[in-house]
Amino acid sequence: MDIATFVDAALYVLAAALIVAGLAGAVLPVLPGIPMIFGGIWLAAAVDGYRHLGPWWLGGIAALGALGVALDFVASALGARHVGASRAALWGATLGTVAGMFFGPPGLLLGPFLGALAGELTAGNSVLRSAHVGAGTWIGLLLGTLAKLAISFVMVGLFGLAMLVG
Repeated sequence: MDIATFVDAALYVLAAALIVAGLAGAVLPVLPGIPMIFGGIWLAAAVDGYRHLGPWWLGGIAALGALGVALDFVASALGARHVGASRAALWGATLGTVAGMFFGPPGLLLGPFLGALAGELTAGNSVLRSAHVGAGTWIGLLLGTLAKLAISFVMVGLFGLAMLVG
């Protein structure tokens, strides 16, 4: 085996590892799942010389990935809005999500809930109403994670399809 073949094989293994880790990251909030999946797909396409995955395939997969990332960021705020959260609760959910990123999985799970709860309390609502808004935020986060997981599998499926037909 010559050095070029060895390097290509190593890069394909790295691409596969990125994709698998990205799928795990779709449910584990400490990993940037969708960007990792796209990075693995792009690396595999580059090693292949873009013979199977050209700009149209990569552009479509990238657009799908961008949608998934956007859904991930706005899901808890949409959940809060669905239960009639105040503007302060929406800001709280957003800030709680951002702050939660610095505290690992517990922060990402609790941040949006606590942020919406605090925002609703500062708006002058009762603890019960604020907890209801926090729960709506958490449900939005859960639905966003499910959507992100589905989009991740579609990205990998499109990659596989492109490799078969390209």
